[in-house]
Amino acid sequence: MLKNIPNILSPELLKILMEMGHNDYIILVDANYPATSGAKRLIRASGIEVTDMLDAVLQLFPLDTFVDDPVILMQPLPDDPTPPIWSEFREIIKKHDSDKAFKDFTLMDRFDYYKFAKKAYAIVQTGTTAHYANISLKKGAF
Repeated sequence: MLKNIPNILSPELLKILMEMGHNDYIILVDANYPATSGAKRLIRASGIEVTDMLDAVLQLFPLDTFVDDPVILMQPLPDDPTPPIWSEFREIIKKHDSDKAFKDFTLMDRFDYYKFAKKAYAIVQTGTTAHYANISLKKGAF
C-alpha cells in the first residue's frame, strides 16, 4: 500500500493516470455503458460507484485549465430530466478543482459521445446503475 492514495484506485488505474499526458481524456462510465466494444483501454471497477471513483481520481488528477470544456457529459434525450447524479458530480469536482478549471459541464449528443469515447485514453467502467452517469475528464498539467 501507498500513503495518501485512495484504495479504490487499482494499480492498473494508477499506471494509466500516470501515463496520461496533458490533453488526454479519461472517461468514468456507468454499468450500462458499452465500454467493452469502445475502449482502447478498459478498467473494470464493478463494485465501485462512479461518484466514489470520481472523488478518488480527482485527488490525483488535474483538470485542464486551458480549455472551456475539461468535463464532458452525455446529453440526455429531450424528454429525460436532468440526471440527479450530475449535482453530485458538480460537488465533487468543485471540492478538488483548486485551479478553477471547471466552469460548467459541456454536453455532447449520445452518439457523438460514443465516438468521442473511443478516442479516450481509457475508460473506467463502474458499477453505478444511474442513468447518464458518464463523465469525461481532460487532463491538465501541474
